[in-house]
Amino acid sequence: MKTNNLFPTFLLALSALLLPLGSQAQDTAGKSLKECIEYGLKNFGTVRIAQYKVETANQQGREALSKYLPQASATGTFTNNIKLQQSVIPAGIFGPEPQILVIGSKFQNNVVAQASQTIFDQSLLLGIKANKPNQQLAELNTRQTREDIVYNIASNYYQVYVAQQQIGLLKDNMKRTQQVLDVLKLQRDNGVIQTIDYTNTEVTYNNTRSQLSLAENDLNIALNRLKYQMGMSQDAELTLADSVVSDQLPVVDNTPFEAKSLVSFQQAASNLDLQKIQLQRIRAGYLPTLSFTANYGALTNARTLGDAFVSFKGFGAVGLKLNIPIFDGFQRDAQVQQQRLTVLTQEEQQKLNTASYRLQFSNAVSQVQRAQTNAQNDRRTVELAQNVYDITTLQYKQGVKTLTDLLNADTSYRQAQFNYVNSLISFYTAQLDRQQAQGTLLDFYTGL
Repeated sequence: MKTNNLFPTFLLALSALLLPLGSQAQDTAGKSLKECIEYGLKNFGTVRIAQYKVETANQQGREALSKYLPQASATGTFTNNIKLQQSVIPAGIFGPEPQILVIGSKFQNNVVAQASQTIFDQSLLLGIKANKPNQQLAELNTRQTREDIVYNIASNYYQVYVAQQQIGLLKDNMKRTQQVLDVLKLQRDNGVIQTIDYTNTEVTYNNTRSQLSLAENDLNIALNRLKYQMGMSQDAELTLADSVVSDQLPVVDNTPFEAKSLVSFQQAASNLDLQKIQLQRIRAGYLPTLSFTANYGALTNARTLGDAFVSFKGFGAVGLKLNIPIFDGFQRDAQVQQQRLTVLTQEEQQKLNTASYRLQFSNAVSQVQRAQTNAQNDRRTVELAQNVYDITTLQYKQGVKTLTDLLNADTSYRQAQFNYVNSLISFYTAQLDRQQAQGTLLDFYTGL
């Protein structure tokens, strides 16, 4: 399947947008998106749970196979008959008076070894056959877990990045607004402007400071969520990598949708296979079973405790055991019909799920297209805002525009850049949703 390899340049392209800002166009040491995902795939708890489920499936396979292997056991019993049973023989058989006969010995010792081997049992054979789809389910669960980790970390990584850029913009705006306030204060003190002009600018500064406080709190929350999704301690330090490359909007991948590539579809298919095997196992209950049996033992009967452990007398037997079901009151037939309906239900559910998967994919494609259009529009807005800023700068140098006009143009230019960053984030998030709907999240990760 064709894979979208445009995500690796995602954060790098975003950084290029901020290159004109100077202070934000710097490389900082930190974890890249791929490094965060690698960390999560090793440390998040669901990975270990998935591994345990794979091992559980392997052990279930061993259990199913063991039922068709030889079975052997040994038992030993020691009996002290405190009061032996007595039987009365009527008079006239052995004499004119009734005779009392004591049955058994006071001490009995019995040791027996038994072995059996199933020769034919279709139900057990089908149980062994079920091992393959059962292991496939465990492996698919592992893949689903990995995909969830990739998606959650990437999504939270983007949110942290946006919060960082917002904080940078707000801090820069505060710095420039403070510069305006310093100039306006002088003008106010000299009677050049009215006090209201200074007050309005001061209100703007205070509002920006409040927004900065909220943005810093949002950043902490986003970082904590990212740490959680990575399986990292909340006390650990985490910074994101930042690099500068050319600013190019990626081309949308047009790989066609294929429901069979989705983990959820494959899980449902494996579950359906298991249900069909279970139906065959129930029907196999109508068939006879054949097994080989053997036993060998030794016993003693003694009047004294010492004699109970000597003079063992051996015995043994071998044979075949054939079991032929005849009539069970239609119990098995009811079980067959129930299981048949279960299979039919899952087949219909799979059809509904396939339609739902296609709908999700179509919606994801529409989201990508809309996000791409918004990003293109915001990019043109950046170009227009830069043009206004350049013209205002020239006019300010010529004395036509005031310092306030220049700073406002500069703020608008920076806000346009931040809006473009947000648009790109939305675009790549939509691309991430499309990868999820298409079942190619692991391809996205390996392509980073």
